[in-house]
Amino acid sequence: METQEIHRGRLIDHIQLVVQDLSASQAFYAAVFASLNVPMGGAGDGYFWADELFVTAMDGPAALGVLTGRHHLAFQAQDRAMVDRFYQAALAHGGEDNGAPGERAYHPGYYAAFVLDPDGNNIEAVYHGEATRSAASVSITF
Repeated sequence: METQEIHRGRLIDHIQLVVQDLSASQAFYAAVFASLNVPMGGAGDGYFWADELFVTAMDGPAALGVLTGRHHLAFQAQDRAMVDRFYQAALAHGGEDNGAPGERAYHPGYYAAFVLDPDGNNIEAVYHGEATRSAASVSITF
């Protein structure tokens, strides 16, 4: 096995989505991740992944169950323009509008857009406003 490096540093270790049409989901997530400057991690027989998101076909060996309904995922954006790019990329690649880019009342400066992915999951990109991180991420090599 080759050495791999991953970056972690957020609350969630990983999320797995089980989808009906893996190729439609892969096209959708590749486009929205490109708009957010998140590289695709890899793909294999019946799955693909990026950062903390692992997506499998419903008949794939990693699915381990049945489709469970709508989920909500929120991806971090670096600025408002990135939220806008996410929204446009999602709509251009099979996403459906679920809330155009704009400020939300969750807290001052919360700027987000919501789309439904090809399986109806509620996908959000959010910019929380100006902030400083102590580190971009934690690098893990194995």
